[in-house]
Amino acid sequence: MPALAQLTTVVLDCADPQALGEFYRQVTGWEVTSGDADSVYLGGDGIQLAFVRVPDHQPPAWPGGAKQAHLDFQVADLDLAEKQVLALGATKPDFQPGEGQWTVLADPQGHLLCLCP
Repeated sequence: MPALAQLTTVVLDCADPQALGEFYRQVTGWEVTSGDADSVYLGGDGIQLAFVRVPDHQPPAWPGGAKQAHLDFQVADLDLAEKQVLALGATKPDFQPGEGQWTVLADPQGHLLCLCP
């Protein structure tokens, strides 16, 4: 079966992007590809790992129901990929902050993911 989407970036919300980015830089050996006071991006092996500051971020209580991360998937055709992923059981929240630049979906278990052209 052909793939419907390609995973490009894993984004982790956090309180201190620089500290978490440095930890994962050491763990993975990946280089910092960009960053500022509120974010750090690492690249390697065809995928990016990002850390983004969230005001008043609370660490996860495992197991817990709060969103702690989301996945971004690069797709060739946004409309087609959205239809295919919805057909697999995803849902589309009403709030779509990308203004047509990307689509936010929730998988069948409620984890958020973005489809990005």
